[in-house]
Amino acid sequence: MASSTMEIETVPSEPKAALPPKPEFEPLKPHEMSDGRVQFRKVSVPPHRYTPLKKAWMEIYTPVYEQMKIDIRMNLKARKVELKTRKDTPDVSHLQKCADFVHAFMLGFDVIDAVALLRLDELYVESFEIKDVKTLRGDHLSRAIGRLSGKGGKTKFAIENATKTRIVIADTKIHILGSFANIKVARDSLCSLILGSPAGKVYSKLRAVTARLAERF
Repeated sequence: MASSTMEIETVPSEPKAALPPKPEFEPLKPHEMSDGRVQFRKVSVPPHRYTPLKKAWMEIYTPVYEQMKIDIRMNLKARKVELKTRKDTPDVSHLQKCADFVHAFMLGFDVIDAVALLRLDELYVESFEIKDVKTLRGDHLSRAIGRLSGKGGKTKFAIENATKTRIVIADTKIHILGSFANIKVARDSLCSLILGSPAGKVYSKLRAVTARLAERF
């Protein structure tokens, strides 16, 4: 049986042309990312926060202007705090952080607590109303608000310390500042109180949940 042989024709390859050098671009500055446009945020000032804002203005202004490099001013006519980016703003996301910080102050949080929104990325503010949990009217609503605070704010402080959150109870609205997991634990405790659970039962449940959270982290 004749062996079939295959002839391979070799063509001399042409020398490759040298590729042009890779272009090197300098990283874009934050203000250039938005085509050099200045970005704005406006935060409304509710009437009852006008006086506290006046008193705490320098405590709000200093971290926003000097550390986050965001321009801030109070528009007296529109009753709004206005924020805008500058050419030396290190990161565009700083604008939203500052807006969240000012908004948290308007909701009733202390500057010392709200300023954590500028320092940490994983903090949020969650708001809900008592009527979202249960429809209560008259004395029932007043008692529910009383259960949430406790005598001299004892219950509220206990939940805050156990869950590492900050809680503001403004009439029927509740605002919680903290990390996602901690907000959930605090919200569950507050909902139990609204639904009528005695404070003692909520405390013991809190202790169990916070112990589990501590083990997880």
